[in-house]
Amino acid sequence: MGSKVISSAKEFFNVLRSLQDEASNDTYTYEEDIQILKMNGDRIGVVNLYCGNQPVFICQKAVPKINDDQQIAEYSNCADADADTDADADADADADVNVLETELGPEPLTIMKARQLLSWYTLSQNANVSAVDNNPALHPLWVRCDMSDPARTTWFGAETVCVGNKVSGVKLYSVTCKGSTVDKKSLLTLDELKQEHKKRHHPSSMAIKGSARFNLFGSTVVENTVIESQSSVTVDFKWSHVESILETPPLSSTATLNIKVTSGEMRSPMFEMYRELEFLQTLADGLRTGETEWMEPLESTSAVNLTKAYLEELHDTAKTLQDQAAKTAENTKPKSDTDTPIFNSLLERGDLDFVEQLWVRMRKSVISYQDIGDCLKLVIEALRYGDIKPWIHRDSSSSLSKLILQSYHQQIDHVSLTGVTPVHMLLEMGLDKMRKDYINYLIGEELTTLNHLCYYLSTEVDLQEQVIRLRKLHHLLEIIVTCSTFLALPYDRLFLLTQSCLQHYKTYPYDEEHEFKLQIKPALISHFYQKEQPLLWGVEVSSGHGPREVRTSLQLSDRPLVDHVIFETEYPNETVNGDSEDPAFFSTLLCCSLVNFA
Repeated sequence: MGSKVISSAKEFFNVLRSLQDEASNDTYTYEEDIQILKMNGDRIGVVNLYCGNQPVFICQKAVPKINDDQQIAEYSNCADADADTDADADADADADVNVLETELGPEPLTIMKARQLLSWYTLSQNANVSAVDNNPALHPLWVRCDMSDPARTTWFGAETVCVGNKVSGVKLYSVTCKGSTVDKKSLLTLDELKQEHKKRHHPSSMAIKGSARFNLFGSTVVENTVIESQSSVTVDFKWSHVESILETPPLSSTATLNIKVTSGEMRSPMFEMYRELEFLQTLADGLRTGETEWMEPLESTSAVNLTKAYLEELHDTAKTLQDQAAKTAENTKPKSDTDTPIFNSLLERGDLDFVEQLWVRMRKSVISYQDIGDCLKLVIEALRYGDIKPWIHRDSSSSLSKLILQSYHQQIDHVSLTGVTPVHMLLEMGLDKMRKDYINYLIGEELTTLNHLCYYLSTEVDLQEQVIRLRKLHHLLEIIVTCSTFLALPYDRLFLLTQSCLQHYKTYPYDEEHEFKLQIKPALISHFYQKEQPLLWGVEVSSGHGPREVRTSLQLSDRPLVDHVIFETEYPNETVNGDSEDPAFFSTLLCCSLVNFA
């Protein structure tokens, strides 16, 4: 019997070892019904608490692959039995398959199977078991459990303890969960948590640390209606000397903002700028793919008529170039009914030159390639015949700006407005204008310098890359403006955040899912969280040092930290964290045991 167990442990070790050595993270099926995944621990909330972003193995029940056509056929065959409801049955079948596809998630293993996998893992790491070689350390192993034991265990975990290169023991973890409750008296007390730790470890001294996460910005509830938001700003607190469960983080805590902002939200002060960027992206996509989906125009007047009116206005103004610039900037700047006061004060400039004013009119009215060509033809003819002498910024780099400079000397190159040339010219105009908008804000607020913006302002790369870098700059501003407008962060924090974002996007691709981190003093945001309930609150009791440190922790959360089981609640779902003054919390207890190899 013992030799069979050791043989199974060795076989299990060989599978994990081969997965550990492979570069890919493909799923492996073991014993037909067990899936083994290799991933970073920070992708799973509970595992992240102990393993962070180090690689781990996850074991769970293998979910059979479902053939959609087969599923529809099986459902349809059943539905055909009732000829009167064929149409309804077909519709239900389609809906059922869609639900099936979206609801299939990770499945737990039985407690007995989970214990078996952990025993194999532990045996395979024990050099004192004669039939097992002196094996190198494996990644931590975590197994999803079905809560079928009295303790209601949802996870088992195991992690090697090493002295030098030699495995000297294993830490065994268990995670038990309770459904949500508003009854704070039913929650584990701080003294009970300490006793739970002492049962396993008999420490001479213990350290107690608290942690909490609060939501500062994101989806909100207004008059019982949830206003969804893909953007979020949360804050993580860490502190020592916890005195009671669910205590408010003290002002001496360390606090870190987690900032994730999605561009294009209507309540953002950057929304109008985003619409402008959207049009710019439409032009870039058209150049790249040859197909363009034009946006709905924001102006009722056609692009050609707007351009004609603008040229006539300039032609009729008998003033110097400087006066013209002042007049166009002051009096003819187009207004939008959707502009918000915040947006105007943050980003709109009062020094738009001729090309930028033309871009503003065209981007709100162009609906075809023909529009672009016709508008630019009108402008170039007016320049060629000297009807206008427009003013432009000295550092303008678009093709149209160069033609305007030539017109000052009555020498204009011939431009063939065929093919993609007009689109190319309009895209350059937009890039030029929007770059100046962003520079105006960042430099005006003293958040950076031109030297730090060189990567984002370069015109040496192709137009598609210029658009990508402009999108990065826009996303950076969405982040900064969100933190400035809604959180009222002080200058020094905004400056640090700007530098962090600028540095990040020089290396990494555009990613709205990326969470930017920012250290902050709790006093700066105390009015946001001190009267709010946390999304997550935790306390951890620890003893020992280095690799022999052991921890016992309690996590209270507004939603389950485990996604593979269904939790019971003490009240109907619609009351969870709804109108009740008492918040509901799910309780998760994480315990650790240290097993030393003799």
